[in-house]
This record gives sequence, C-alpha cells and structure tokens, in this order.
Amino acid sequence: MNSWTENNSSVNSNGTDLTIGFTASAIAVFLFGTNFVPVKKFDTGDGMFFQWILCAAIWIVSLVVNLIRNSPRFWPLAMVGGSVWATGNITVVPIVKTIGLGLGLLIWASFNLLTGWASSRFGWFGIDPEEVSKPILNYIGAGLSVLSTIIFLFVKSEVQGSSASLEATPLLRERSVNNSENIYSDASWVDSLSPVRKRVIGFTLAVVAGIFYGSSFVPVLYIKDHGRRNGTVYTGASQFDLDYVFAHFSGIFLTSTIYFLIYCAVMKNKPKVYPEAIIPGFVAGVLWAIANCCWFIANHYLSAVVSFPIITAGPGFVAAMWGVLVFKEIKGLKNYLLLSVAFCVILAGSLSTAFSKI
Repeated sequence: MNSWTENNSSVNSNGTDLTIGFTASAIAVFLFGTNFVPVKKFDTGDGMFFQWILCAAIWIVSLVVNLIRNSPRFWPLAMVGGSVWATGNITVVPIVKTIGLGLGLLIWASFNLLTGWASSRFGWFGIDPEEVSKPILNYIGAGLSVLSTIIFLFVKSEVQGSSASLEATPLLRERSVNNSENIYSDASWVDSLSPVRKRVIGFTLAVVAGIFYGSSFVPVLYIKDHGRRNGTVYTGASQFDLDYVFAHFSGIFLTSTIYFLIYCAVMKNKPKVYPEAIIPGFVAGVLWAIANCCWFIANHYLSAVVSFPIITAGPGFVAAMWGVLVFKEIKGLKNYLLLSVAFCVILAGSLSTAFSKI
C-alpha cells in the first residue's frame, strides 16, 4: 500500500513538473515572438542605443525577480552567460547589413538551437549530459525544429513604400537597416566590402551569434551540476534556475553598457540616439526578460535538452502570425501554405521533444 502511494505521488509530481515546464515554454514562445512588436513602428537606427535600452529593461526585471526570490546567492560565473548573450546580440546589425535578415536569422537560429540542445544532451563545456527516456524522439524533435527555421526562410514579407500607412510596415524591417532612410545617412564600414566578403563576414558572424546564444545557459547549468557534488566551489548551489536570473541578466546589462560606451567613444561622443524608441525599447526588453525567465523555469522542470528545441523554434511562427493577422505584411497562398507546413513541423518537433521526456 505504501509503495503504491509513493508511486502515485511520484507520478503526480512528475505530471505537475511537466505541466509547469510546458506552460512556461508556451509563454516563452509567445513572448519571444511578440517582444519586438512594440518597436515595429519606430526607427532604431544602428541598434546600439536600442540594445542598451532593451538590456536596461531586462536588468530591471531581473532585479524584481531577485527580490521575489529573497536575493539568493549571487554567483559571478552566471554573469558570463549573460555576457556571452550580449556579445552575440551585438552582432545582429552587422549580420543584417551583410547577408540580410532572412538568411541571418536562419543561420543564428539554427546554431542557437543546435548548440543549446547538443551541449545539454552530450554534456559539452563541462556540464553533465542530460538523459531522456526516448532519445530517438529527442533527436527527431531537434531535427524538425531546425527544419522549421529553414521553412521560414521562404516566407516573404511585403515591404511597403514610404507612403503606406504605419499599420502596413513590416515587423522586422530589413530595409531600414540596409538603407539610409533616416537622418543619419553616413556610410557604414560594411558598404566598402565586396559581395564575397560581405557574405563570408555575415555568415561567420551569424554562426558565432548562434553559438553564443545557444551557450548562454551553460554557466548556470555548470554551477547547478557542480552544486550537486562535494568538494567544489559550487557545492550546495541552488538547483532552481530562476535563482540565477539576476546574475545572468546583470551580465547582459554590464556587457551591453560596455559595448555602448565603446560605441560612444568611437562615435566621438556623438552616438545616434533615437528618443522615440526609448519606451518601446523598454517594453520590448520587459517582454524579452519575462520570456527568458520562463525559459529558466522550463529548463528546471523539463531540462534544457527538452526546452531548447521547443522555445527556439516556436517564436518564428508567432512573429509570422503577427505579420499575417495584425500587420498584414505576409500575404498570398504560397506564404500561407508555407506557414501551415512550418506550424505542422514545429508541432511535430515539439511533440516529439515532449514525448521524449515522458
């Protein structure tokens, strides 16, 4: 009788963990696909000022989380993950300028997914490999998630002219980054590169960005894994991922600030500041931070090997649906069919990944 009660309790506990984990994943997917909607109508220029505002908002959210969690121990190593993420984030504008948003997003999203999934699954960078009950399903889920990012490459947005209404401007404005549409019309270092060099540099930066994004959770996982061992610096460290949010996000804001100050120095203290992007950028940062907190929660209840394929594949579809339903920038039967196929692939990948855990 006692054995049956213990087993039943274990099943209920596991079911609750899965429910929390998948709910957190769903919220993260929605918010990651939505967080840039507030800045859609505003020019963010070269992105340096915008990313600093974004990261400031991210840090403020982490401060609130830290207070809610009663200020758990601050592990400096967790800052490294945030620093790595911010370094990857700083490459986005050069990537878009050299190879375009579509190809750049495909490359860094794929490497983000594969790096995060593989490092957790096989125990790279000194972390413990994570086991799943059905590894074949997990491999299939990761593969389908990568396939879904490739499908999105073929979905085309309609870019409206300057006379079009603001409601029709695209969610991700590649044109406004590639062309000198705003009052700051100075030439970029990218403009002097040959087409071949642009492609090589853009591809390399996109790969690096994806690897950096995908490895940003590694320091936290490293601390947790070594916290379960005796005789290490991290012995006794918290096993709840949300306790590392403040340190991780502090690394993001600190690194972002350093890059912004370097940028100001290079610009001879005349940075390109866009005041109209401050509040939208702040809102975008808050949404991103909440999404990433949900990712931390998903990592705890599902493990990174399960959460990564789901959370990295889903936001592309959410962003595309904003383009279809609200901004009307994605039209045509071909695009609708591609989105339908992408949704089916994402769903199949997510279900495969989910069932690999059960």
